[in-house]
Amino acid sequence: MKKLFVFLVMTLLWIPLKAQTIAENNSSESVTTFKTENEDFQDSYSDDLPWHARRFKVTAGAFFPVNNTEVEVGSNNGNFGNLIDFEKDLGFNKSSVSFMGTFEWRISRRSRLGAEYYYLSRSATKTLQREIEFGDHIYPVDATVSAFMDNHIARITYSYAFISKPKYEIGALIGAHVLFGDVGMRLEGATIDAEYKDNFDFTAPLPDIGIWGEFVLGRKVGLYANINYFAIKINDFDGRLLSYNLSVLYNVYQNFSLTAGYTGLNIRVDVEKERLNGFFKWGYNGPTITATYSFGNHVKLYKH
Repeated sequence: MKKLFVFLVMTLLWIPLKAQTIAENNSSESVTTFKTENEDFQDSYSDDLPWHARRFKVTAGAFFPVNNTEVEVGSNNGNFGNLIDFEKDLGFNKSSVSFMGTFEWRISRRSRLGAEYYYLSRSATKTLQREIEFGDHIYPVDATVSAFMDNHIARITYSYAFISKPKYEIGALIGAHVLFGDVGMRLEGATIDAEYKDNFDFTAPLPDIGIWGEFVLGRKVGLYANINYFAIKINDFDGRLLSYNLSVLYNVYQNFSLTAGYTGLNIRVDVEKERLNGFFKWGYNGPTITATYSFGNHVKLYKH
């Protein structure tokens, strides 16, 4: 899996350099033909839309997902654990709050690199209403159990705009989500000797491909949408991913904007490790509120 992730990162770094060369060669011909008209247009465009098509963009804010989590962890000796609904069986709240941050670099008129990060930590304590087998132990009915789930999600993408106009862009992207997960359970005993616990941590690199669109709806309003999917099976790892995002941006002042949207990330992972095997299914969908700061020179987007 590490080799796969390294290969993906190297590919993502090579593609934009190649695409940038092609894009710059094509755009040089357009600039020669429409130079005067486009330069005049760009001057007024930069003044009217100071938030749009800047070289760099940084976003940070909150994500309020509704979670649906199913986990199964068993030993490799053939004893499979129970399928556990963390919200129903362990008392996890469906609603939660997560931090999210993104960074975007427009390499050229058509090419851009992006990075995203999400973090969510959840925990709960509950008296079990059914027997649960998790890892190497059985947790009996009426036992008090503490459980936790920590997830870090990092993503890198390369996007290419097949259609690149001043007021709208449409393109495709290739990238990879990397999920760093850790789930665990502990029996709360009357004494230390009576307590026992199990945990299962894993790293899941999940490549994805998708389509996206960015639209200027007004002098202060923009719209962005994307959808991504991929499935992969390699040796002891089997995973699939579906993610999407729809967001509306409002420019508050010059380079500073606020964004409201709806984001979803749905993951299914089967992992076999040296001693344990695990199944992880997680739906992570909800509204987002973020602040965006755009800076750097304007990337030229031509009408023709």
